Amino acid sequence: MTAALLGRKIGMTRFYTDSGCNIPVTVVEAGPCSVSQVKTIESDGYSAVQLAYEQVKARRSTVPLIHHDARAGLEPMRVHREFRTGSDLETELGEKWTVERFEGIKFVDVTAKSKGKGFAGVMKRHNFRGQGASHGVERKHRSPGSVGGRAAQLCGGKPKKGIRMSGHMGNQRVTVRSLELIAVDKNKNLLLIKGPVPGPQRGLVLIQEAKRLFKSKATLTRAS
Repeated sequence: MTAALLGRKIGMTRFYTDSGCNIPVTVVEAGPCSVSQVKTIESDGYSAVQLAYEQVKARRSTVPLIHHDARAGLEPMRVHREFRTGSDLETELGEKWTVERFEGIKFVDVTAKSKGKGFAGVMKRHNFRGQGASHGVERKHRSPGSVGGRAAQLCGGKPKKGIRMSGHMGNQRVTVRSLELIAVDKNKNLLLIKGPVPGPQRGLVLIQEAKRLFKSKATLTRAS
C-alpha cells in the first residue's frame, strides 16, 4: 500500500518509550488528504496519484482548480501534490487517505521548503574556514579569498562557473531521507518523526515511505 500524505509541521516535543527512553521528535499534522486525480499508464503513460489537502474558500481558488476538484466530488482544496505509485495501486477519486497508511512503516522521506536565511556569507552558507586571525591580517577574516585565479594562459581571469560564493541562503525545496517514524496517532492525525524535518512551524510538508534506506537502517528493517 502506497504511503504518502501532505501535512503541516507543528513543532517539537519528546516521546517516551516503554523502557523509559526519551526521544526528541517533530510533530507533523498529516492529512486527511483526498484523492483528486488518478493517473494510469493507459491514459497518461505513468502511474501516479494526486492528493489534495486543506479545504479553502472558493474565492481563494481558481475556476480551473474548482472544476478539477469537483470532478472528484471535492470542495475547493488549497494544496495539490502528485506522487508516483506502482501500477497495482487501487484507489478511487475522492478517497480519504489518513495516517493509518503509515502503520508498520519505520522510515519516511520528508520534503518541504527550507527556512529562508536571507543573504549569507561564505562561512555561514558553505562552511568556509575564513582567513587567518593573526595580528597581521587585514579586516577581512570572513571573506572567501581570491575567486578569479582559475584562468588559462592568454585569457582574462574570471570566476569559474558554480564557484561557491555569498548569496541567498535557504528557501529551497529540500528532501531529507530515511527519517525514523517513531509513532502514529490515528485519533489526532499526527506523525512523530525523529530527525531534522525541514521547514518552519506550520510549514507544508510532504511525507512518503522511504524509497532508499541507508545500510544501517536497511539492516534494522530486515531484522524486524
